[in-house]
Amino acid sequence: MSHAADASAPPILAASRISKSFNDVPVLFSVDFEVRRGEVHALIGENGAGKSTLIKILSGIEQPSSGTVMFDGKPVVLPPNGQAEAMGIVLIHQELNLAEHLTVAESIFLGREIRRFGFLDVAEMRAKARSILETLHVHVDPDTRISTLSVADKQMVEIAKAISRDARVLIMDEPTAVLSVGETQTLFEQIRRLTARGVAIIFISHKLDEVMALAKRVTVLRDGQLIATVGTEVMTPDSAAQMMVGRELTNLYPPKHEPDVDAPIVLSVRKLEAPGVRNISFDMRRGEILGFAGLIGSGRTAVAEAIVGLVHRAAGEVQVNGKPVNFTRVAQSVSAGLAYMTKDRKGKGLLLNMGLRPNLTLLTLGKHLKAGFLDFSSEQKALDRAVRRFDIRARDPSVAVGRLSGGNQQKLMLGKTMESEPDIIIMDEPTRGIDVGTKQQIYHIIAALAAEGKSIIVISSEMQEVIGLSHRVVVMREGRMAGLLEGAEITEAEIMRYAAGIKQSGNDERISA
Repeated sequence: MSHAADASAPPILAASRISKSFNDVPVLFSVDFEVRRGEVHALIGENGAGKSTLIKILSGIEQPSSGTVMFDGKPVVLPPNGQAEAMGIVLIHQELNLAEHLTVAESIFLGREIRRFGFLDVAEMRAKARSILETLHVHVDPDTRISTLSVADKQMVEIAKAISRDARVLIMDEPTAVLSVGETQTLFEQIRRLTARGVAIIFISHKLDEVMALAKRVTVLRDGQLIATVGTEVMTPDSAAQMMVGRELTNLYPPKHEPDVDAPIVLSVRKLEAPGVRNISFDMRRGEILGFAGLIGSGRTAVAEAIVGLVHRAAGEVQVNGKPVNFTRVAQSVSAGLAYMTKDRKGKGLLLNMGLRPNLTLLTLGKHLKAGFLDFSSEQKALDRAVRRFDIRARDPSVAVGRLSGGNQQKLMLGKTMESEPDIIIMDEPTRGIDVGTKQQIYHIIAALAAEGKSIIVISSEMQEVIGLSHRVVVMREGRMAGLLEGAEITEAEIMRYAAGIKQSGNDERISA
């Protein structure tokens, strides 16, 4: 792979002995980091390692407690509130930052509108937006409202918005978290074009295979400290993971304990029809982990939302423990022992401005009432149990959840889901945007829950995750069930054959039984 970076060239952006504390709590300890023109420099580490704090300092959002930021070889104090973009330092946040009511073109040029004779030049903005989108191979009309786009298309608009700013340094925080394999490859092609033009890229990702394919150098942070900066030619995914967590990672996936074939069926779905899905039928037994695989947009999440009542079910039947149900609200599914853990933890799963305790008990307040009033001691006991059970780490339980690392947010959301004591759990992208060490923890938690007799649906875009956890795998394609795999059939190649339409199940009875 060719790189445009000159190893002897001075860094365009650098951090020298950067430290940072929040309310006397240190989070970065004398960290050094640099990126050169035309280079992809990856920044990796577990959630809570200090990556987000470092890139906020490098983009002016936060100021260091001590140390120096250098830009073009000179010490600088980067301006706050995104003003560093005018200098050519652009940060694409992990969480989407688009105005839902605007069009694609309006979003790309928000704050930098093109004017002619004092009036907005809508035609020019539309034409330039279309040109940028075509460069990215994104087939979205510039007049489309952001609110109508898929999550993947919104991510590509964010990238187009950054590219339109003529960035000299582009900081990308988990840019592929919601992209399909094809969209990821398109993004990588664009990154290579940018580096060939001399743009410096800081790339943050938990997907170590992407890091190895894209980056020239990798910097590893752990617990706010610099562990190493290493060239990818001498690094492997295993060695990178070991540096991130400080220990050797073995047994990433726990052993599979096959469920009892005579165990009762706890969830039965027949000929389900809902927005985005057609003719969905499957059964799940007690103690089973059933994976849902498929490309983004294949209908995996739509199936889950139709089952729990988040979207209207147009036709079909759902039975829980042999009883027909027709949930129209999530509270009804929770009462029936069926819980859904959304993939959008920040948008739909957690109240980011509130502490751990109110987030944990939000769905189960009835359990914590005493004489008609909320019993805070009961809530606190529940939080103490969840912290121990799911290893939720927070220096202060009253801290706003939005300040927690992604891994601890995800474990809190898992605790919130399990607080209702469900027998059936649907987990949508249970490890999205979290580090490999926390993934291992969650995988073992899922396996332990299944061993206790819980039945779990795991929806995931990571094929190895589906393969490593599931007893059976439903493969979705274009809103339909393309196939169901068991045992030795559960391989990456076989899943892709069904997901891509190369192969189709010829036995409808097998899918629905």
